[in-house]
Amino acid sequence: MFNKILIANRGEIACRVIRTARRLGLRTVAVYSEADRAARHVRMADEAVCIGPAPARESYLAIDRIIAACQATGAEAVHPGYGFLSENEAFAEACAAHGIVFIGPPPAAIRAMGLKSESKKLMEKAGVPLTPGYHGDEQAPDFLRAQAEAIGYPVLIKASAGGGGKGMRVVWNGEEFAAALASCQREAAASFGDDHVLIEKYLQRPRHIEFQIFADTHGNVVHLFERDCSVQRRHQKVLEEAPAPGMTPERRAAMGQAAIDAARAVGYVGAGTVEFIVEPSGAFYFMEMNTRLQVEHPVTEMITGLDLVEWQLRVAAGEPLPLRQEQLSIRGHALEARVYAEDADKGFLPATGRLVHFAPPAESLNVRVDTGVEAGDEISPHYDPMISKLIVWDENRERARVRLLQALADFRIVGVTSNVGFLSRLVACPAFVSASLDTGLIEREQAFLFPAESTPPREAWLLAALAELLRDRNFARAHAQASADPHSPWHLRDGWRANGMARRAILLRAGASEKRLVAAYAGDGFVLDGDGQTTAVAGELHDDGALLADLGGRRVNATVIAAGEKRHVFFDGMSFVFAAIDPLFHAGEGSGAEGGLTAPMPGKVIALLAEPGARVEKGAPLVVLEAMKMEHTLIAPAAGTVKAFNYAVGEQVADGAELLEFEPSR
Repeated sequence: MFNKILIANRGEIACRVIRTARRLGLRTVAVYSEADRAARHVRMADEAVCIGPAPARESYLAIDRIIAACQATGAEAVHPGYGFLSENEAFAEACAAHGIVFIGPPPAAIRAMGLKSESKKLMEKAGVPLTPGYHGDEQAPDFLRAQAEAIGYPVLIKASAGGGGKGMRVVWNGEEFAAALASCQREAAASFGDDHVLIEKYLQRPRHIEFQIFADTHGNVVHLFERDCSVQRRHQKVLEEAPAPGMTPERRAAMGQAAIDAARAVGYVGAGTVEFIVEPSGAFYFMEMNTRLQVEHPVTEMITGLDLVEWQLRVAAGEPLPLRQEQLSIRGHALEARVYAEDADKGFLPATGRLVHFAPPAESLNVRVDTGVEAGDEISPHYDPMISKLIVWDENRERARVRLLQALADFRIVGVTSNVGFLSRLVACPAFVSASLDTGLIEREQAFLFPAESTPPREAWLLAALAELLRDRNFARAHAQASADPHSPWHLRDGWRANGMARRAILLRAGASEKRLVAAYAGDGFVLDGDGQTTAVAGELHDDGALLADLGGRRVNATVIAAGEKRHVFFDGMSFVFAAIDPLFHAGEGSGAEGGLTAPMPGKVIALLAEPGARVEKGAPLVVLEAMKMEHTLIAPAAGTVKAFNYAVGEQVADGAELLEFEPSR
C-alpha cells in the first residue's frame, strides 16, 4: 500500500477520498486553485499545494502543475476523483512517465472508452447490445443531418468525448437540427476540447441503469450490482438509487455479464461504470462506460457495505480484488440526492454566493452526507455548483424514501439558492413513490414539481415575527451582560411603559404577499395581532437559529436564520423566505429595472442570436451565455425590439450585467 497520495480534485470527492485514506493510515496531499485557498478539502488534507488561478484549465486541468506537486511532496500515487482529469489518458500517461501510480484504469482503457463513437465499435465486437445510431468519424453538418433523418426523429446528439449531460441535445425534427448541432459542438469543445459528436435514436421513456464494475491486475472482474439513475434534469442525474426498482435476477445477471464483457474488452483495471439505456420492454443497450468512480458510488457502498475508494487504492497498489462475484450481495435500499446551488424554478439556473448558514442533517448508520463545504464557504462560478450529496439507506425502498424525505426536511442552507425544496417535492412525487421511473419524469411531472407560488402558512409568518422579537430580546440581554451595570432596568426589553405596555409593528413580505403583525408584550411572551387574528406566542431562539416556539399552545421546532433583510424560516419540512421591512421607511412596491436583459450569473457570451434593430417575439432566443461549464440561453421576455447588444461574443460578464437594450412592443 502507498504511504502518501495526492488527490487531483476538489470539493466533496476530494474530502471523501481523504476520509478513506486517513482510515487506512495514508497521508494525503490536496491541490487547490487560488479560488479554493480556504476550501474544506485543503483544510482536511495533511499537505496542500496551490496549482494556479481559479480557471480550471490553469489549475485543476494543468497536468504539469499536478505532476510537479506530486514530485514536490513525494506523493506516490494520484487519485483523480471524477471530472477534471479523471478520464484523461494524457494525465494517466504523464503519471506513468514520472513513476507515479494513477489510481484508475490504464491509458489504453481510457482511450478506448473516452470517445463514445470508438467505444460503441468495441462494444459491438464484444457482443454488447447497442442503441441504433451513427457513431462514425464524418462530421459534416449536412451528413449528420442525413444520418439523423435515416435513423428517424427524435434523435439525440451527444458529444463523443462528453459526460455529465454536457454537449447533449434532443432533436425532435429536422428544423431544429442545425441549431442543436452547433450548440452541442460549442459546448463539447468548451468542456472537453473536442467537438466530435454522434447521433443516436432517442428512446421514449427509457430508464438509465448503470452497473458498477471492478477489475484488478490479476485478471479478476466483478460487478457490484446496478444503480438506477433515471431521474435527470438536462441529462444530468438528480436522484440515484440502488438496487434498481423492478430489477429481476435474470435481467441483473444479463446486464451484469454485459458490463463485465465490456470491461474485459478493453483490459480494464480499477473502478468503472457501464451505463445502459433500458426500454420499458426490458431491452437494454450499451450507452457508455465511465472510466472512473461515479458521483453516485455511495449508494453502491450503502447496499454492499464496501468502501469503493479503498478497493481503488488496493487495486492500484497491485492487490487482487477483495471479494469474488459469488461473495457479493445486496442488502436493503439506498437513495442519493444531489444538493445543488441552483434555482429549480428558473430552469435549474446555477447559483453562486457565500453559505451564510449550512446545517446538513445529522449523520448516522442510515444517513450520510458527502460535502466539500462548510458554513462561510463560497459557491464559486468557476466550478460545478454541487453543494453536497445526501445518501440514505434502509431495509426497503419505501422506508429509504421516507428517510430521505425527512433528511431533506432537516437540511438548512442559507446564502445561496438551493434545490432542496425541489428535491423534497421530487421524492414525494407520486410517480417517484410508485417507482414509475424514466428519464422524462421531471418534464412529465411539471405540475406537481413546480407548483404555482403560494402564500406561506400563518404559522410561518408567526415564527418569523417571533424570531424578530426574540432576537431583539437576546441582543438586549447580551448587551446588558457586557455593560458596566448589567442589572439596570434600562436594558430590559419587556415592553413596560409608564402609561401602559408598548406595542411593536413587524412588517414582513414573502413574494407578492405582505403582512403587518402588531406585537404586544405579555410576560415572557408576546401577543401577535394580524389579519384580524390574535395569537399568544413565546419561545427561545438559539444562536444557531433553532427556535423552540409556542404558537397559541402548539409547541413547534423551527429554524429561523437572518441574512441581511431576509428571514429564512425552516418549519414542518418546508422553507420560506421573508423580507423584514422597517415600517418607518416602507415605501411600497419598488419598480424593477426595465429595458434590458441581465446576466443571471458571471459568465462568457458565446453567441448573439439576433441583430440590433430586429423585432422578435416573446420567447425568442437572444443571447447564449456560458457559465459553470454549461450553456444558458436568455430569451425575450416579451415581443419587442432588440435595440443594441452591450457585449460581444467572447467577452466576460459579471452577475447582473445588462447584456442588451430591449424595447417591449407597446
